Amino acid sequence: MAKVKITETVLRDAHQSLIATRMKTEEMVPILETLDKVGYHSLEMWGGATFDASLRFLNEDPWERLRIIRKHVKNTKLQMLLRGQNLLGYKHYADDVVIDFVKKSIANGIDIIRTFDALNDVRNIKVAIEATKKEGGHAQAAISYTTSPVHNTEYYLKLAKQMEDMGADSICIKDMSGILTPYYAYELVKAIKGTVKLPLQVHTHATSGTGSMTYLKAAEAGADIIDCAISPMALGTSQPPTEPLVATLQGTKEDTGLDLALLNQVAEYFKPIRNKYLESRELDPKVLGVDVNALIYQVPGGMLSNLVSQLKMQNAEDKFEEVLKEVPKVREDLGYPPLVTPLSQMVGTQAVFNVILGERYKMIPKEIKAYVKGEYGKSPVEISEDIRKKIIGDEEVITHRPADDIAPQLENIRNDMKEYLEQEEDVLSYGLFPQVAVEYFKYRQAQKYKIDNTVVDKTNKIYPV
Repeated sequence: MAKVKITETVLRDAHQSLIATRMKTEEMVPILETLDKVGYHSLEMWGGATFDASLRFLNEDPWERLRIIRKHVKNTKLQMLLRGQNLLGYKHYADDVVIDFVKKSIANGIDIIRTFDALNDVRNIKVAIEATKKEGGHAQAAISYTTSPVHNTEYYLKLAKQMEDMGADSICIKDMSGILTPYYAYELVKAIKGTVKLPLQVHTHATSGTGSMTYLKAAEAGADIIDCAISPMALGTSQPPTEPLVATLQGTKEDTGLDLALLNQVAEYFKPIRNKYLESRELDPKVLGVDVNALIYQVPGGMLSNLVSQLKMQNAEDKFEEVLKEVPKVREDLGYPPLVTPLSQMVGTQAVFNVILGERYKMIPKEIKAYVKGEYGKSPVEISEDIRKKIIGDEEVITHRPADDIAPQLENIRNDMKEYLEQEEDVLSYGLFPQVAVEYFKYRQAQKYKIDNTVVDKTNKIYPV
């Protein structure tokens, strides 16, 4: 059996899960060359919420972050997470935007694009997968893992086969809630490896406390690659830690071959960074513990904190337990969608409304109406006529691929933001987050000043390369 490879998530999902994606590029740069020496399968360092957070909170250009990391990381593959037709935003974009985004991502340094759809509707990942392959990138198709009466082994095998037939280069079981249990992980990995002839990667979170055990059983079952986070930025709502898994597998047929001494250098670097975020309270100790609610209600860690903040705004924190119990009911009503962005936020908001207003579906967000109309794709289970009528009345439900209704957008986006254009990638930044991008573009312009008639960009001084 081949050795198990490790994808390190510290530059993306680890800090996204623990500190709301607030790690700055300047905090990453000093450790990049050491990370590059470790021998990881890949460094997951872009996509997910990093794009939005860079522009919105850090006054950073996400494209520049990618280029900087690529300059320092010469040997290890760089990996990103893409939400299929949603890209890195929260709605579907036209095919021309998806194709151009994939093209620019690979041109700026991405090697592996992990593409998923919140509903596991493969029609929503098709264009991104095809574009990735055309540009010479590695197209990984991700299964959004969840449990329900229909989400069983047979369902996942059929999905994996569809992904293989679509041309995926590898498959990932993406367990965003940390609910994949160890023995079922063994069974599922074995079954998928026996059905499709592609490398299989497993991704989970430590939220429920079972993550490291899940990884061990997945490795024993033949998983090729596993997502871990270096220990100071691991556990809680992040990934299980890298070093204990490496130590556990040493001397076995699944030995990762990674050097614990080198991993310790990485860990020592991130310890003071973790402590800084703890002291500033950006890293809330609450997210570091075991939360069995993930197993009971299947609520991902990020969704839990979102629910708490929504209830605080309504002065209704005492309703938290009630809302947690309402989430699975709403999910059942809506045809058992996996609780991953953007569906997790939508289901959570509807549950909050149902509880606070004391009447179910008295108030319905426009996103829930769009979902029931089929605008996000096909729900795993057909929504009952009762619920459908309650939410959208007699409006028609679409059955085709939602993006087929979206006309090309790229030229219009370029025209809308041309006064701010400094690089072609700016068009995509604006297309995904118009208001946030404009604020960043204004900030960027303000950072430029003249010395002896030479324009100097201050941001270049932050990251020596």
